[in-house]
This record gives sequence, C-alpha cells and structure tokens, in this order.
Amino acid sequence: MTSKFTELAIDCADPHGLARFWCSVLDYEVQDEGDGIVTIGSPVVPEGKNRLGPVPPTLTFAPVPEGKTAKNRFHIDVNPTDREQDEEVRRLLDLGARYADVGQGDVSWVVLADPEGNEFCVLAGRRP
Repeated sequence: MTSKFTELAIDCADPHGLARFWCSVLDYEVQDEGDGIVTIGSPVVPEGKNRLGPVPPTLTFAPVPEGKTAKNRFHIDVNPTDREQDEEVRRLLDLGARYADVGQGDVSWVVLADPEGNEFCVLAGRRP
C-alpha cells in the first residue's frame, strides 16, 4: 500500500485572501471554511481525497501569527494550459503575484511570489 498526495497545508496571515488568489490561479473553488481555515480544490474532482487513485491536491490555508521569513523549502509549480508562459505570467501578475528572485539565474521557468510572498514557478511548457 502507498500514500497519495491529497492536500498541501499553507500557513498564512490572510487565509481567505490567499485562497481567493490561488482559486484564480488554479481555477479551484472553496470546498470548506471554518475556524479561519479555508480549503480549496478542483471542481472537477470534488470528492478529492476520498476518491481512489491520484487526485488534484487541495490547498488548505491556515492562519498563523508570524510572517514568512525565508525562501520556501518547497514550492508549487504551475503549467499554463491555454496560453503561453509570458501570457500566464502577465495574468498572474494582474492577480497580485510579483516577480521573485531566489537566485535562479537564466532558466526556462519564471519565479513569482503570491500575495504573501510564497514563491512558485510558472513553467514554460503548456500542459492541458
């Protein structure tokens, strides 16, 4: 028996605001809210972790009092599905992302940060 990746928990200052941002990025929807915690996930697979086999992971945003202080130890990579990388980067910047420099140098991906400073990458290849 193995485990499957079903959820990524993200500590943040504003769970509702960060959930809105990531819903717009990933075309996810809010699946659960309570006690300040917000969980978002794919509307295509709403049963999520209760479904057999691989599923798109949910993101759960939980409030914490301390702010982000260092580069993330791991991060989300996103792939544009219906546009080229530069168009997707512009869309994400319009949503509130900003460019981030983590020492990546000359690479094919673009490093951005979400509204709370969590780095993520926009990959060059389109994947439907």
